[in-house]
Amino acid sequence: MYMKMTFRIVLFVILVFGLIGSPGKSSANDGSTSEKVDVRVMSYNIHAGIGSDGVYDNERIAQVIEDSGAEIIALQEVDVHWGARSNNDDILADLAERLDMQSFFAPIYDMDPYVEGDPRRQFGVAILSKYPIVKAINHDITRLSTQNDTPEPAPAPGFAEAIINVKGALVPFYSTHLDYRGDPTVRIMQVDDMLNIFDNQSGEKVLLGDMNATPEAAELAPLFDRFTDAWSVVEDDPGYTFSALSPSKRIDYIFASEAIEVRDAEVIDTLASDHLPVVADLSLNRGENGHIIEGND
Repeated sequence: MYMKMTFRIVLFVILVFGLIGSPGKSSANDGSTSEKVDVRVMSYNIHAGIGSDGVYDNERIAQVIEDSGAEIIALQEVDVHWGARSNNDDILADLAERLDMQSFFAPIYDMDPYVEGDPRRQFGVAILSKYPIVKAINHDITRLSTQNDTPEPAPAPGFAEAIINVKGALVPFYSTHLDYRGDPTVRIMQVDDMLNIFDNQSGEKVLLGDMNATPEAAELAPLFDRFTDAWSVVEDDPGYTFSALSPSKRIDYIFASEAIEVRDAEVIDTLASDHLPVVADLSLNRGENGHIIEGND
């Protein structure tokens, strides 16, 4: 009788503490209770699926992503039924299906179709994720439209935020594509806009994208002040990402909050686009951003 009662007490304790978990740690669906979560991320300007050979081939883009092992990918220059250059395909939906990932699309341009009844023509940035996207927002930042003959700087969509549950770590990931013009005026405004958005979203975060400026550009200095540049862990490699045919500039970046550990980074050599993708291995912190789902509507 005593042995049976003891066994029941021990079993009760195991069940209760197994379900609750250890204090100060967040459990994940993989059963782990580690305070750190490792994830591989990528930023990739896919040039609407058109390679350095001028050929549209979205399958090549998917293969690059798959071979890299990246689990969260920020994409730029994404066509969704945009036109003939990308076969009127929904590039993001095709990639998400091929890679078995969740996705969020943040169109910069949302245009009427050429033919009535066809899907809307869209172009923008996106995020692919192996892990659940629990909330997503298409933010406005300043843009100088390429679809207007006489553009003026004005707020426009196309700055993607996806809050992702990475094995128990809730972290906002951002995909951005800054202005390409030689004059940095619009980029200065865009960086300021992004910083204001970050101020409204507390906690750790990861910013990925094509900044269209090299590291010494003054307009990027606020980002270097605010975040850790993932490439800072790499020695004796300039990290050039453009052009893919003859890399001579680093304009694609992965920035992470200082509390996030950057373990490694690399540029992948591929001609599937006119940019080279940059990849980083990060260690996120569980339990730091639990409040963010309710905020930033």
